Amino acid sequence: MTREALGVAVVGFGWMGHVHSRAYLRALHHYPEVGLAPRLMMAVDPEPERQREAMDRYGFESSSSRWEDVVADERIRAVSVTTPNSLHRDVATALASAGKHLWLEKPVGLILSDVEEVASAVETAGVQTSVGFNYRNVPAVERASQLIAKGDIGTPTTGSFFMMSDYAADPEVGFSWRFRRDVGGNGVLGDMASHAVDLVRYTLGEIGSLVADSAIFIEKRPSPIGKGSQFSRASGELQQVENDDYVRSLFRSVNGAHGVLEASRVSVGDKCRYGFDIHGSGGTLSWDFRRMGELVFSTAGSTKAESVSTSLVGPGDGELGRFQPAAGIAMSYDDLKVIEAARFLQSIASGVPCGATIRDALAAGKVLDAMGRSSQTRTWTDITR
Repeated sequence: MTREALGVAVVGFGWMGHVHSRAYLRALHHYPEVGLAPRLMMAVDPEPERQREAMDRYGFESSSSRWEDVVADERIRAVSVTTPNSLHRDVATALASAGKHLWLEKPVGLILSDVEEVASAVETAGVQTSVGFNYRNVPAVERASQLIAKGDIGTPTTGSFFMMSDYAADPEVGFSWRFRRDVGGNGVLGDMASHAVDLVRYTLGEIGSLVADSAIFIEKRPSPIGKGSQFSRASGELQQVENDDYVRSLFRSVNGAHGVLEASRVSVGDKCRYGFDIHGSGGTLSWDFRRMGELVFSTAGSTKAESVSTSLVGPGDGELGRFQPAAGIAMSYDDLKVIEAARFLQSIASGVPCGATIRDALAAGKVLDAMGRSSQTRTWTDITR
């Protein structure tokens, strides 16, 4: 099969830059029908060591410390933006204006106006986008969304959505960009609650109103001494943490369901406890990322005797069949990003959006903005459309 080469760049080469690079390289293994073949042309990062690693490990043809070099290179048609949040707006708007298709990591900026500017630039340029709401790509989550849409649990009544982690629970984790408002934005809201918001929207529909509470539990963190990862322990001078460690929100969906959304980066003992419990008038659905291939459900029930079952998703659910031949064989986090990469490539090839796009980032941004305002006023807040 002859495929057109697609010049690709990755801007920002931390952990997520590695994930995107691997996803591009694997996309055609799982989606051979895609008519575009990613060609890794430029890796961009201010650290020379990261640039060399990108070229050595993934075969990038060149590297740079300046994202402006990607804008100027007409051979590059698609770009992953995996930088700290503060750079999302400037990088993405410039790239879109230059006609580059964009694979953006959430939350696409620091504040709602950043997402709005990127969305406007994308619409004006007519380029395709993908946004990193990877948990909606889980086959069990796709199946849950379909069951709800078909009415198999009756009318959805309540839902609990959670993104709980302890990556920053150690008070000696060093002060990095994630804890600064001017670089990391609103903290756990953009980092983790954004994923929970997308799961609400993907399963229950749009959020209509909410009330939120947020907190900083570890108010100061030590400055790093020398180089280390953003989650390394440190022992330097204490710095004031500027954004939230935790958020909890009550919400009401436009479709009438009531729910709770909770996210934390300092929840001791929670190792990526991400998921949801959804109840309807005739059934229930539960999913936990740590048991990604399982969906707990009870459908079409009307009595207390209705049984609750755990189902292993199979090749007919979501995209599992692209990766594994039978139920019970696990998928991985990286597989979810391969799905994103493939849908990004499909959208470029066809000119039709596929998967989560900048519109989903904008919808989530409006909810996150309302959460931030509500946590200050302690009042119910409507989501503007």
